Amino acid sequence: MEHVTEGSWESLPVSLHPRVLGALRELGFPYMTPVQSATIPLFMRNKDVAAEAVTGSGKTLAFVIPILEILLRREEKLKKSQVGAIIITPTRELAVQIDEVLSHFTKHFPQFSQILWIGGRNPGEDVERFKQQGGNIIVATPGRLEDMFRRKAEGLDLASCVRSLDVLVLDEADRLLDMGFEASINTILEFLPKQRRTGLFSATQTQEVENLVRAGLRNPVRVSVKEKGVAASSAQKTPSRLENYYMVCKADEKFNQLVHFLRNHKQEKHLVFFSTCACVEYYGKALEALVKGVKIMCIHGKMKYKRNKIFMEFRKLQSGILVCTDVMARGIDIPEVNWVLQYDPPSNASAFVHRCGRTARIGHGGSALVFLLPMEESYINFLAINQKCPLQEMKLQRNTVDLLPKLKSMALADRAVFEKGMKAFVSYVQAYAKHECNLIFRLKDLDFASLAQGFALLRMPKMPELRGKQFPDFVPVDVNTDTIPFKDKIREKQRQKLLEQQRREKTENEGRRKFIKNKAWSKQKAKKEKKKKMNEKRKREEGSDIEDEDMEELLNDTRLLKKLKKGKITEEEFEKGLLTTGKRTIKTVDLGISDLEDDG
Repeated sequence: MEHVTEGSWESLPVSLHPRVLGALRELGFPYMTPVQSATIPLFMRNKDVAAEAVTGSGKTLAFVIPILEILLRREEKLKKSQVGAIIITPTRELAVQIDEVLSHFTKHFPQFSQILWIGGRNPGEDVERFKQQGGNIIVATPGRLEDMFRRKAEGLDLASCVRSLDVLVLDEADRLLDMGFEASINTILEFLPKQRRTGLFSATQTQEVENLVRAGLRNPVRVSVKEKGVAASSAQKTPSRLENYYMVCKADEKFNQLVHFLRNHKQEKHLVFFSTCACVEYYGKALEALVKGVKIMCIHGKMKYKRNKIFMEFRKLQSGILVCTDVMARGIDIPEVNWVLQYDPPSNASAFVHRCGRTARIGHGGSALVFLLPMEESYINFLAINQKCPLQEMKLQRNTVDLLPKLKSMALADRAVFEKGMKAFVSYVQAYAKHECNLIFRLKDLDFASLAQGFALLRMPKMPELRGKQFPDFVPVDVNTDTIPFKDKIREKQRQKLLEQQRREKTENEGRRKFIKNKAWSKQKAKKEKKKKMNEKRKREEGSDIEDEDMEELLNDTRLLKKLKKGKITEEEFEKGLLTTGKRTIKTVDLGISDLEDDG
């Protein structure tokens, strides 16, 4: 490991509490990183700070230490229910990580209580925990924190508790806004006192972040920390110790290349990024079956309760593979990640930088590899210009084994795998259509046949994007996919029960004439006549000539209908009148001029 330092903690212009220094020694951080040495003195001198620094530069300690120092120096000590600091972060995993770092310090300061509020937990239990233990420092995701402000009926008046707030921190601020939390952030800010210190930390600066700086910070000091040497001159956004590669391969070769790479790096720790939750589910299952002797775990945003457990377990592993979506792309610090593999490029360029930043953190080395289709190769130049992120080519690996037939066999043997593959393909195509760099990632240029082969599909799915297209290069498996069973006997039993029910309903409905229920015949007729009248009126307005006889027939039908409605004639007389009108006999029912005048 190469130290990226700005001197020891003792060299700060503001002195730190001895127990804070002791906690830093325990954690093994004898030196500061540039973002820490720049930000901590400003924060502790009661300045609002907007800090931008490359991912993996030590931003968490840059706000955890000032929070503790500011709360320690309060004239009036915090009571159990008083909130002194709030840290808001976009994902549960990042919140758990920050809470863990904070606990290394608060264990030396028993006077401070901390609490973690994130999704996937019972909010009622969170309320009770706060009432019993307090929460001088809150680490939370925006949605759960906003929800807690509405829990007054359950005995939690959080609006009153935050009147004592000294520090607010928005971590990964650009991601908070990207994920649609702007409304929640604004709601939370309305509850907080204006006289506070605010820190805004981000790896990338966007216009939305700039707007938040103006709205939430008072005369902020802006801190922008760049990498030294070459990186500084080019404003590179990824750590300088990161080796960034790309590999160009066809859609039907990509999975084989991935498996070959993972089999050759079994003793290392990998993050493998996919574009959608469905792709994580499908390819995670495939990798479990095809890469033996390695712990493989999956994590994505639609997992409700398992995410925290999986995240914590993977952090402790010495080697393994975590198959994930961009839920793991921001701020997450997983020790000793050797490779970040991007099977699918992310939907926006800034996410590319954040994905890569899961390795080569705080002075460590690391590598990243993105797989690209031949039509996507211009993305390399785009990243070099737009994100100041140069990449070098990695050649295709030789002697790879074709594993797609095995994947097809898995789908034929288990309906769960077949359905996961279909869902993954559909979600991938839909995500591709929404890519921000749509001049490079163009749906109309996508080779769907090759892509379907790469997903090892048994047949093409029915979806709007494929409507009207022919795929001569894709040969579906000669099997009725409806007959593929679930390996899980309970699921298969449920499916067979549902199929039997559908067959029974179809048999019962065969031969039945369709009719409109619960509508009187006269009302149906009236609606039909009204529609006919409106059409005729429109034709007249458009200058269409209607034959006199047709007009006479229409007029008489209308009169008959009015008489029927008023009860002056029976339905039998009405029908008789319509029939004779068709033969041009208008006077079957006596409809005099006086009747017409009565009708208006």
